[in-house]
Amino acid sequence: MGQDHIRYDILAQDALRGVIRKVLTEVAATGRLPGDHHFFITFLTGAPGVRISQHLKAKYPEQMTIVVQHQFWDLKVTDTQFEIGLSFSDTPERLVIPFNTIRGFYDPSVNFELEFEVPLADEEEGGAEITAIPVEAVAAKPDEAEKPAVEGEEKKAGSVVSLDSFRKKQ
Repeated sequence: MGQDHIRYDILAQDALRGVIRKVLTEVAATGRLPGDHHFFITFLTGAPGVRISQHLKAKYPEQMTIVVQHQFWDLKVTDTQFEIGLSFSDTPERLVIPFNTIRGFYDPSVNFELEFEVPLADEEEGGAEITAIPVEAVAAKPDEAEKPAVEGEEKKAGSVVSLDSFRKKQ
């Protein structure tokens, strides 16, 4: 097998992060989520470019999951990151999250999930990889769906699938 000089893994990862960017851009433009959609976004808290309060950083030193649903404000999206206001235990917080620090994106209303292999700061440096999990393999757990922030979630084993598996069959 030849060496991948094109780096398809990086191109695919960028394209799938573009899905998140596009969805958040549309939500920012309207100021609300359409229908029953809401998002669980897991990101690395210690990664370069992430800005969260010291309180949240101490509580979630490696990664955390935020829920974008009913109460959020000032959502701003750029090509490389998004900013959002959220409340944690009745305390308003402003978060800045670069797209390349996102480990997971999940919309339980339609059972859509993306997982990204982003190394933690203490893990080996190397190219990040993407794992797309088929929606049939993702089982939403009702009690976990209500947790607004989850620290240190176990990584699910997934298989790489083609994007065709996510398209509606007619």
